Amino acid sequence: MSPVRRQTIRSVATVSGIGLHLGQAVTLRFEPAAPGTGVSFLRGDRAGAAPIPAHASVAVLADRRTQLGEGDDAFHTVEHVLAAVAALQIDDLRIVLDAAEPPIVDGSALPFVEALRAAGISEHGGAARYLTVTTPIRMVDGESVYEATPAAHLELDVAIEFAHPLIGVQKVALTITPDSFSRELAAARTFGFVREVEALRAAGLIQGASTSNAVVMDETSLVEATLRWPDEFVRHKALDCVGDLALAGARVRGHISAHRPSHKGTVLFVRELLRTAKEETTVMSIEEIMKVLPHRYPFLLVDRILELEEGKRVVGLKNVTINEPFFQGHFPGHPIMPGVLIVEAMAQVGGMLMLGSVVDPESKVVYFTSLDNVKFRRPVKPGDQLRLELDVQQIRGPLCKMHGVARVDGEVVCEADMAAMVRPR
Repeated sequence: MSPVRRQTIRSVATVSGIGLHLGQAVTLRFEPAAPGTGVSFLRGDRAGAAPIPAHASVAVLADRRTQLGEGDDAFHTVEHVLAAVAALQIDDLRIVLDAAEPPIVDGSALPFVEALRAAGISEHGGAARYLTVTTPIRMVDGESVYEATPAAHLELDVAIEFAHPLIGVQKVALTITPDSFSRELAAARTFGFVREVEALRAAGLIQGASTSNAVVMDETSLVEATLRWPDEFVRHKALDCVGDLALAGARVRGHISAHRPSHKGTVLFVRELLRTAKEETTVMSIEEIMKVLPHRYPFLLVDRILELEEGKRVVGLKNVTINEPFFQGHFPGHPIMPGVLIVEAMAQVGGMLMLGSVVDPESKVVYFTSLDNVKFRRPVKPGDQLRLELDVQQIRGPLCKMHGVARVDGEVVCEADMAAMVRPR
């Protein structure tokens, strides 16, 4: 059983320029980091400086930027760098700076994506950490509204509203993968308005801003700029969300909706995710499941194993889609997953627990011998994600008794007591 491995880079990469808010010349250096050390920032120009982790616990609720740490040791405007790191699924990385703020370059995350890809991304020791949304979450911070629901991947749905003729209401929805981020979000640039410049500079911000590293607008039009997409504004806000979600310190799984997000609001939302979501690792992928279970499409009803504690507990996932063949004939026009197949999915997850502890599982098969106290609590429909939890009640020789619970969005949809035994094929 091999979990999804952590990733770092193979060689050092550098990016140079000036910082957006502090306006200081800076060189950023990406360096490989040891397995399990996570992503951290370090001042390379200060002897004995301690690294600061890219984590919500040390984030400061700052305006117009994401800040880690306070005072002279703080790192400012780290969101574009972290967006590239998180989207490329890099788990362990040291980011060394000779000033307090990364270079803004062209105002997007693309230069960092290109530098990291050029350095080479590779797997190394340890399992990747995941923060998985298991129950719905909603949070409001001023005008910013965030909602999260369970999903198999990081799905981002972002909306913004600005009273400007080039923006208005814009929305973007995207499943975040290394390729989709690189293609659809990475090149989207930060933006601002001429009317804000004087006040922001008086507050010590945007000291390094110009029309070469930001999309600037007057009251009606662009100033010395051409948009890369008509909705580049909301794409950049989605980019910022990816970077701020990286402060979870793990790969996030869930459908995240953000209406009028801000850096401060997203940091607060990440803290709420850390409080309520579940950290897990993928113990077995579908390829590894197929090496153990004899079932195949359309009767293989397990997509992923999240937890596997030998002789005690197993947790698996089943993503229910409208493409399931049983929906063609089971309540057509009102698709509902057959209850017996929910029980079968639980049984297959339980089979993974039993076969995972035997020698040469390919030569064995699990037969279920009894089923008791089956209860169906609510229908399961296309788009639901079944979380299947099996806990061992008793083991006696080849016979194992388990209690199974199936949940959707944290709500129990089915439960049952079952017994099974391992037999030679």
